[in-house]
Amino acid sequence: MEILIISGLSGGGKSKAASFLEDMGFYIVDNMPAGMILKFAEFCAAGNGRYRRVALVYDVRTADSFDEFLEVLSTLRQREYNCKLLFLQADVGAIINRYKETRRLHPLQEQSESLEDAAKREIELMAPVRAQADVVIDSTNYSTARLRSELLRLFGGGSPAGEMMVSMVSFGFKHGLPLEADLVFDVRFMPNPFYIDDLREKTGLDADVRDYVFSFHETEQFVEKLKELLHFVLPLYREEGKTVLVVAVGCTGGHHRSVAVTHALTEYIASLGYQVTENHRDMMR
Repeated sequence: MEILIISGLSGGGKSKAASFLEDMGFYIVDNMPAGMILKFAEFCAAGNGRYRRVALVYDVRTADSFDEFLEVLSTLRQREYNCKLLFLQADVGAIINRYKETRRLHPLQEQSESLEDAAKREIELMAPVRAQADVVIDSTNYSTARLRSELLRLFGGGSPAGEMMVSMVSFGFKHGLPLEADLVFDVRFMPNPFYIDDLREKTGLDADVRDYVFSFHETEQFVEKLKELLHFVLPLYREEGKTVLVVAVGCTGGHHRSVAVTHALTEYIASLGYQVTENHRDMMR
């Protein structure tokens, strides 16, 4: 079992990190007191793999003294668990700006003369925890996307969990646009198999319909240009932090042209190594 303890400074990015790790398959527990961590670890270990990856958020709010936490951390590392401590920090200026934006109180602010004083006090208090960290991330200049990317690199474990999913959707314009679409491509300019008697009752998943649609030079040329575009933009969307990208391809009814092109693009995206799903919304209407 993998146990990741997320700790660090208030305003350092712990909440965002926990959210991203949850997307990557971790079971998240926030604000767990040190005295409960060992019992919880034993409970998870007995869960028959249900809690294979667990992340616990521990910070200054749950600590009277860090001695107990450091003892618990040492015990976890000596046992059969794969236990790591992730510490997130930022400089005082960044922490002040983040608290101003959220208009929340720093956990130590009521005991301090100012927000700056509270941030500096926390840095001193958390120093023993930081010294035990396996990984330290300074998020001062990190965008949300960069933080997600760094966590994926560190804790993704080669798993596709947390990677961007591409959802390919074919549709008919006469039934309306898919509301969730990020990118929409119109293939109504292509010759329509609907007007071929032998093809009208078939769909773009049938080989003879696909052969007909792709027998035209403009179809081949258009699809090649779409492949070039997707090859360029997919890594950019992934780096930006997008978890699901919906690409919609539409023709008039959603039976023939859009289905054939969507299927071809799905196969291409899969060949690039992305997780991809294929859905033909209006094919059976």
